[in-house]
Parts: sequence; structure tokens; C-alpha cells
Amino acid sequence: MLMHVHGEMLQTAVLDNGRLVEFYMEKSKASSLVGNVYKGRVVNVLPGMQAAFVDIGLAKNAFLYIDELLHPHLEKQPEQKPLIQELVIPGQELTVQVMKEPLGGKGARVTTHFTLPGRWLVYMPNADYVGVSKKISTEGERARLRSIGEKLREREEGIILRTAAGGESERSLKTDVHQLREIWHGIAERSLDAHAPSELHREAGLMRRAVRDTLTTDMDEIWIDDVTRFKEASALLEEMTPLLRGRLKRFEQRQGMSLFDAYRVTEQVTRAFNRKIPLVSGGHLIWEETEALTVIDVNTGKFIGTSGLEDTVFRTNMEAADEIARLLRVRDVGGIVIIDFIDMEQDTHREQVMQSLIEKARNDQTKCTILGWTKLGLIELTRKKARENAVHQLSERCESCGAHRKRNETLK
Repeated sequence: MLMHVHGEMLQTAVLDNGRLVEFYMEKSKASSLVGNVYKGRVVNVLPGMQAAFVDIGLAKNAFLYIDELLHPHLEKQPEQKPLIQELVIPGQELTVQVMKEPLGGKGARVTTHFTLPGRWLVYMPNADYVGVSKKISTEGERARLRSIGEKLREREEGIILRTAAGGESERSLKTDVHQLREIWHGIAERSLDAHAPSELHREAGLMRRAVRDTLTTDMDEIWIDDVTRFKEASALLEEMTPLLRGRLKRFEQRQGMSLFDAYRVTEQVTRAFNRKIPLVSGGHLIWEETEALTVIDVNTGKFIGTSGLEDTVFRTNMEAADEIARLLRVRDVGGIVIIDFIDMEQDTHREQVMQSLIEKARNDQTKCTILGWTKLGLIELTRKKARENAVHQLSERCESCGAHRKRNETLK
């Protein structure tokens, strides 16, 4: 993991064998709203949409759908969904949490299903169940973690054991629960005296989220090129994962070469955010982002192969599947994604391409669901969207055509 600081901007890149697999950036004065908790006031109820608009103090009112008002445990929800006007009325004050950033012309999306993420687990004050990450595949370990979770939770609390919790001691998990419970109690206390709209809790910034959510024990090195941020990361590692403290290193410019230049991040980011993305074989991807979805077209380009058309097409598609899975993470794409692979005649080839995409998507920390082939021969998938991705921060939308164009200054 590389953390590059330029003024108020913190840029984080994760490399796997020198290959960029994740990229995030955030300004300290414009930190993400996802995870923030507010005391808001209902300003409008829309029976036809089963939703309400809530003033939480932002430029646009937040959107609250009825499902986010019902009990977070599905088994405790009513068999027939009630009317939204039976649950909230205009002028009513309620505590909500941002689950999706304001994007485009839309306001933030909020929920009453509160979640507070820790290093090893996610604490849910009202969920009343214990869950274990699906990426922990060993049944014995899943059962152990579930048993610990049931022991640690109180009354209506819910706990989700994260992938990082695998092999962790009960003592560490207990410390995580205790800290998150204290944070929630503080939020609840502040909400009693706060006047709507007001902020009750601010989610951690990019530095803390990177240490908490992205660092894993199989990460070999963590490089930071700023003294202040280095000290901050050191303290966070000491608090969350002392075993990784020795892997944290301070980078100093060598012959005018920055951290990102030294590890070829700048050129990889530039290439990853282009509309046309070359493949090693000579093929290429065309990447188009619209308001409703992202469309990716696979082309053979200059790759002519040596064993016939079907083999050439298959090899290009397999390479494209690997690159697309990586770029979904790097560009932090959210929402609906349609992939137009080159037409293949053999069903076995089509299945292999889809399975390759599914396998690579398992490395994605963000939920990515591969829905399969459509009748038109396209692959469709969805990827959870919460925050503004880096493409919007590295570019600006053209007022004439709506397309994104690079800013004069991108990576520093």
C-alpha cells in the first residue's frame, strides 16, 4: 500500500506484484459523508414512492426509503409492508446514517439501519443477529466466530464478523465491540439534546479507513511520503494491528522522484482512467460511463492470434475479464455494468470467461454480483456504490456533451 500526500489531498494505491489493483483519493476538507450519523427532520413524505425526504443539513435533502425504516433483521419485518405515512410524518425528527453519497443531482441516501465498522467486525446496535463474512470459507472458523459473536452481543445488538476476523482472538473481538458500543452510546446521548438538522457522528477519514478496511496481514509493505501522516498511520497500526507496525515505512524522494513515480502508479492510474484501455495482447477495452450504467466493449484490436479466430477471441476475452475485474476496483465503479465481450461460438469458452470474472471479483472488498449472460450475449453485473469514485475527482464533466474530461491537474 502506498499513501501519497499532496497538500490537503491523500491518495492511496494498493499494488499486487507492481500492478495497481485499488486507488482512492480524498481531500481533508471534503471527506466522505458515508457512515456519518445525523439528527434530521422529515420535510416531505411521498406515499407513491414509499419514501421520505429528510433535512440533515446538506445542500440537498436526503432520501429515506421505507425499507430503511423497517427492522434490519428480515425475520422481524412485518409480512406486509406498511405505508410510509404510517411510519413518519413531516416535521418528525429522527436519527439517520448516510449510506450513499450525494451523486450528481441526487441527495444522499440515508438509513436507520446503523452500522459502525471496526477493524475486525461491524457493530449494528439494533440488528439482533450475528453474521460472518462469506470470504471465511472454513466451517470450523465460521462456527467459532459466530459463537464468539453471540457471546459478545447484548440484547438487540447485531454483529458481522469481517474477513479480517479470521483467526483473531476473542479478546481482540471483544475490544472492538466495546469501542464501537461506546461510540454508539455517545451518538445516542448526543441525539437527545441535538436540534435537527445536526451532525452526531463523523465517519473516519481515508487514512483510518485504509488502515482499518484495506490493510491485511498478507500486505508486505506500507509506504507513506509525509511525516505527519506517517505518525498518524503508525499510531493507527499500533491501535488496530500492532503486528503490521514493522511493515510501515517512510518514503523520501530520490532524485526528485515521488512515491507514485517510483512505483509507476501515476502512469497506471492515467492509463486506467482512459476511455480506451489497451490490453497486453494488442486488444483493447472501450469504457463508457453514462448516468444509468457503465458499458465496456471488448475488441481484438491488433491481436490476430496464431490458432484461428475462435482461439483469438477466447484469449482476448479471458485477458479482458481479468483486466475488467481489476479496473472495476481501481475506478471504484458502482451501479449497473454491461460488458460486451467478443462473440464466442463455443459454450465452454463463454462459461470459462464468466467463471474467470466471478473468480477475480472475489478479491473485491466491495460487493460485486455477476448476473451472467443476457439473451443478447452481454454479461451484466452490479457493484455496490457508496462514494464518489476517483474518475469524478480526476476529471470534470463537460457542460456541452456531459462527458468527463481530465482536469489540468490530476495526480501530483
